[in-house]
Parts: sequence; structure tokens; C-alpha cells
Amino acid sequence: MKRISRIPGTSGTSPLALFGAMVLLAATSASVAAADDGPGPFGVTAAAVATAQSARVGALFGADRSASLAGGHFCTASVVHSRGRNLIVTAAHCLDGDDSDLVFVPGYRDGQAPHGVWTVGKRFRPDGWTDGQDEDSDLAFAEVDELDGERIEDVVGGNAFATGVATGATAVTVTGYPDFLDAPISCTNKPTAQSSTQQRIDCPGFSSGTSGSPWVNGDGEVVGVLGGHEQGGATADRSYSVVLRAQAAELYRDAAAGDPQP
Repeated sequence: MKRISRIPGTSGTSPLALFGAMVLLAATSASVAAADDGPGPFGVTAAAVATAQSARVGALFGADRSASLAGGHFCTASVVHSRGRNLIVTAAHCLDGDDSDLVFVPGYRDGQAPHGVWTVGKRFRPDGWTDGQDEDSDLAFAEVDELDGERIEDVVGGNAFATGVATGATAVTVTGYPDFLDAPISCTNKPTAQSSTQQRIDCPGFSSGTSGSPWVNGDGEVVGVLGGHEQGGATADRSYSVVLRAQAAELYRDAAAGDPQP
């Protein structure tokens, strides 16, 4: 999971108050977006508004929390378009327990599941992760079972999964679920290169629980997934993603075709 360091002087501070303080701090120092990158400012984290787009992002829970969701989520995932219309993407380290029963709740807010509670089925992780937890392979897909005869993409839609997009080509919006909040947060900024295989983004408040958060560009494409280096980041202010190239494209093809990895 994404790890964070305790912020000095926060003992006894409520999570909501702490989050509000981080947002205020970011707002005073955020840069203004360039004209070709959409509206600014960059680097400001706020509560994500409930929209058709944000409904594609949800929280992951152990199946034993299905009847009592509040406070039980541990990672973030999002719906991506596939032939089977049943696919979510997240970080590989969020799906490490092969035998664990999980559920995905798109648009989760305040203990409620406005679009249903969906059982996570087949999981798809690259060999680089399953064989050695290589941080450059920290990406995964999973199928979700039908719910009341419907497929998840038919209910909330799905973003395109895009590989080969240059890091920082445009700004992206990151949406995820910190484990101290029962609602999603969102931040827009421009990624930069951490290395040839990793990209990073500076956005405050992305603490434990936000692993798996999608990085969505202005064309509605997932061009990053929070994870990778330091399993997403050692602090809440800087997050990472694997650069989505050939390995990610191959994994997506396998998952979208319904052919799980061994």
C-alpha cells in the first residue's frame, strides 16, 4: 500500500481538519495551468464531485465488509473499457492476496454504494510482479462479476486505457480514496519523469488507500495508475505510476480478452 509519514504536529487533529489544511496549503502555492492544459490551478487537492466520470472510480474492500462498508476500504480502482465490459484497473500490490475475496464499489461515498457492490473475479498481474514484486510491474486488472444481470461498464461507463503516451504530455486528474476519508479526493497536475520506467505527480493528501487511483487525461484516457515506486510513494504529497508501455499494453490485451495470467 502507499505509505505515508506522519505529519509533525498533527497528533489529535481530526482527519477532515487535516485534509482541509492540506488543501488550503496547496491552494496558496499551486501553479496556474498553461492554456493548453485545461483550467488551473495545478496541484490542488479537493473533494471529488460526484459526476458520471468520477463514478467510474471506486474503492476496494474485503468481501466481509460488503454489508458494512464505512471505513473498510483499502485501495482504489477504476473501470476501463473492454470487450467484456467488466474490467477494472488498479495497482498490482492491491491484489496480492490471490485467495482473498474482494468487492469493488464504484462511486463509493459515506458508507453507501450508489452503483452497487461488485464481486472481484479473475485477476491479471504481470510476471514481473508475481515473480519478484518488481516496482516497474505494479499494475493489475481484474474482472468483476455481473450484478443483477448487468455488467459494470454498462452501469457507470469506462475510461479508455492508453499506453505509449509521453509522460507530461498533458495534465492528468488523479482521483482516489484515502483510508481516512469515506469519499474520494481529486487533484490535477502535470506528471514528470522519475526515471525511464516511472512517472510522478505532486498532489497533496494522497495517502494510504489511494494506491490504484487512475491518472486520467483530458481525453478520458487512463495514462497512469498510482503505484510503482515505493508502492505509490512514501509521502502523501508525491505519488508515482509505472510508465504505461509495452508490458502494460500486453497485460491489458490479456485481461480484455478474458485470458488470465497463470
